[in-house]
Amino acid sequence: MILTFLGIESSCDDTAAAVVRSDGTILSSVVSGQTALHAAFGGVVPEIAARAHAERLDGCVEQALGRAGVALRDMDGIAVTAGPGLIGGVMAGVMLAKGLAAGTGLPLVGVNHLAGHALTPRLTDAVQFPYLMLLVSGGHCQFLRVDGAQDFTRLGGTIDDAPGEAFDKVAKLLGLPQPGGPAVEAEAAQGDPAAIRLPRPLLDRPGCDLSFSGLKTAVLRARDEAIAAHGGLRLQDRADICAAFQAAVAEVLAEKTRRALAASPVPLMAVAGGVAANGAIRAALDGVARERGVRFLAPPLALCTDNAAMIAWAGIERFRLGHRDGLDLAARPRWPLDHAAAPMLGAGKRGAKA
Repeated sequence: MILTFLGIESSCDDTAAAVVRSDGTILSSVVSGQTALHAAFGGVVPEIAARAHAERLDGCVEQALGRAGVALRDMDGIAVTAGPGLIGGVMAGVMLAKGLAAGTGLPLVGVNHLAGHALTPRLTDAVQFPYLMLLVSGGHCQFLRVDGAQDFTRLGGTIDDAPGEAFDKVAKLLGLPQPGGPAVEAEAAQGDPAAIRLPRPLLDRPGCDLSFSGLKTAVLRARDEAIAAHGGLRLQDRADICAAFQAAVAEVLAEKTRRALAASPVPLMAVAGGVAANGAIRAALDGVARERGVRFLAPPLALCTDNAAMIAWAGIERFRLGHRDGLDLAARPRWPLDHAAAPMLGAGKRGAKA
């Protein structure tokens, strides 16, 4: 039996809704971004994001159903991101999903946002378990061995900034627009990655954990040295710094991927999350996969960033395993996929971030 699910996503600054079938067909995927709302602040403002989600969710759901040519009554279930994420946005999505489920009697399935990313290769390419997933985004970075729709083993992760966060901060340091990832990548295309030597954090230590805060600080020093030497930041200096930074991130991710594949051999290595859209990083990871003799898979760019199609799919996967949520489904700011793994540095009293 082919199932059809409505997916709802609102964990950060993208309001999204999608209609997806269990055969992997994406009938519609609507994403309403908030870049313009946060541009003046140099980053996502949680209160503004939450308010925008509350205003846009209804419209996104209506558009998703309309583009798919279906009605809400045609759905077999509703999947919604229940965490982790900015709690105001997550709550807006969860409350809408609860209301729709209560009004229609449709099953409700709460989905871990990270599981949405991690299961995307099964939506796009119907891959089989197990596989290695590098989840690399603005808020998260971790290596996961995926053995099932609810069976994740974390092999390593960032102990401070996520790569996307580092890209955003570097862009801000260099006067580039947000979001930082595309801006830094475009600038790096004009630069020489060998012009400036930046550190490769944690490569001198064993394991698959990562760190990007020191790299960000090194960029700050390189910028200040360039300004001092030339009385200002020249365009070529900025391009060279971007190229060097991007090369450092790509090299670190490639080496840690090499270690993850050695520690947990699998036939396929995949990448997902917003930073997976970066061409240099994709190329570096593809090279490691070829070196190790495993298949490399990166989703279409539209499914790298936050979207509701991945949430609908993850909901279908959970639903098939017998999972259902009641109207007491709670929004969670933190929700690790691997509950057995020790919390990463900075987990705090509320528990592991992811």
